[in-house]
Amino acid sequence: MRDLPLPTLPIADIRAPRRSLHRPDAAPATAEGSACARLEVVWARHEDEVREAQRLRYQVFAEEMGARLSVPKGSPPGHDIDVFDAYCEHLLVRAPSCDGEPGPVIGTYRVLTPEAARRVGGLYSETEFDLTRLRALRERMVELGRSCVHPDHRSGGTILALWGALAEFMVRNRLDTMVGCASVSMRDGGHYAASLWSQLRGTHLAPIEYRVQPRLPLPVDELQQDLAVEPPALIKGYLRCGAKVLGAPAWDPDFNTADLPMLMRIADLPAKYRRHFLGE
Repeated sequence: MRDLPLPTLPIADIRAPRRSLHRPDAAPATAEGSACARLEVVWARHEDEVREAQRLRYQVFAEEMGARLSVPKGSPPGHDIDVFDAYCEHLLVRAPSCDGEPGPVIGTYRVLTPEAARRVGGLYSETEFDLTRLRALRERMVELGRSCVHPDHRSGGTILALWGALAEFMVRNRLDTMVGCASVSMRDGGHYAASLWSQLRGTHLAPIEYRVQPRLPLPVDELQQDLAVEPPALIKGYLRCGAKVLGAPAWDPDFNTADLPMLMRIADLPAKYRRHFLGE
């Protein structure tokens, strides 16, 4: 789930994650026979580690996707930075390294906890959607955002490594709900996104008590909605884990994406994923 740029914060306000949260220092994701073939999953603890995630985000969102990013005045070039970064926990996946030094960051998520959301004044998703109906969930709900993986490492292993660490984080901190925006490219003018929404609203729409409204709706009625489409791999993975779509997509002109609001609850994880991620 990826959220999008907002007003900015001075660089000096980027903070290391708070020690009061229960995080594993590092967790190996996969092992393939040697120390050089091991992905490492870590939570950023220093500003330079957050900067690594922000450089990867810039590479994916700006250079690869062509997004127009709003960043704080005086930000270092080649970084994706916004107001929420200072309040989020940043999860990193590092590539294998054989020399004992940390490998480069190849995947990242940022996580906004309920307490941090109160401090920053809300969730990023609230700039795209009216989330009033989620009010009852917010005390144990986190927002996932800015998820991306380096193009050379878009395998199931990297994503599973991120999800495994996220699941452990949720359980350790007694959190049970994840919300965020899943982005769909509009390079075809939005027909794919409209068709995907038309499909998912019939199979994975959340109950009415959790539905939200986009602030800038994708004009689906003006687009083709009957294309035979497959969800992007990341969205397909969320759906397999029990995620629900909360309503119609919003349009983000800066990223040229349609953003689907999604919600996933630990209680809704199918049994095989509970065993995989939680060891139950």
